[in-house]
Amino acid sequence: MEAYKRVTLARKKTRPTGQDFINNIFTDFIELHGDRCFGDDPAVITGIGYLLDMPVTIIAQERGKNTKSRIKRNFGSAHPEGYRKALRQMHLAEKFNRPIVCLIDTSGAFCGIGAEERGQGHAIAQNLMEMMSLKVPVISIIIGEGGSGGALALGVADEVWMLENAIYSVISPEGCASILWKDSSKTKEAANCLKLTAQDLLELEVIDKIISENHRDFKNVYRELKLNLYKRFRKSQILSPEILTQTRYNRFRKFGALDITK
Repeated sequence: MEAYKRVTLARKKTRPTGQDFINNIFTDFIELHGDRCFGDDPAVITGIGYLLDMPVTIIAQERGKNTKSRIKRNFGSAHPEGYRKALRQMHLAEKFNRPIVCLIDTSGAFCGIGAEERGQGHAIAQNLMEMMSLKVPVISIIIGEGGSGGALALGVADEVWMLENAIYSVISPEGCASILWKDSSKTKEAANCLKLTAQDLLELEVIDKIISENHRDFKNVYRELKLNLYKRFRKSQILSPEILTQTRYNRFRKFGALDITK
């Protein structure tokens, strides 16, 4: 399947959102609000729940499902308070030794004046730094669109998984085409160049697992994710915090490095 076809599937209006994944994978979910600094950001849902019998912290970017909810959720584009809320929950997870699941689905962080005034860049950078040293297992799953730093701010994990038709890229194909060629008609060509599909990123070792969408039968997707997350967290929980954090650090340090043994 060509790359731009994956882009359209990742953005499809009927595609399940972060809230759908929470409702179908976790039980007894309790949402927790606010960054204890400025306010609450509806574009990011955070809280605690159970993964089978395991208490976990869940952080999900939420786009909304109709016009009213999309406006409320700012189409999944978080403000700084959204990322600070996520980080607050990560620290609580670390305090109570709960694994963390991040569900990524955003075209990018919000770039409005207010967001910049409140330190959007710093909030994202803070998450990157703090997530690297979290002493609990972290798995990030790209469920739709993983756009730029807005996605990466929840993507520093022990493992990064992607749904079969999700995308993950530093820039949108439209933005890339307008910058490189000053021609929006080359969006499809840009999508191919960006290597943004799950298949491309697995080959590049940027992600660790592709979750099949079973012809977009998401009941099976939820079931597979629930079991895979549970098994992976059970394995991670026997590791010492030192090994966990060092392995996570090594995972990101190798990006872009040439393996001369191959």
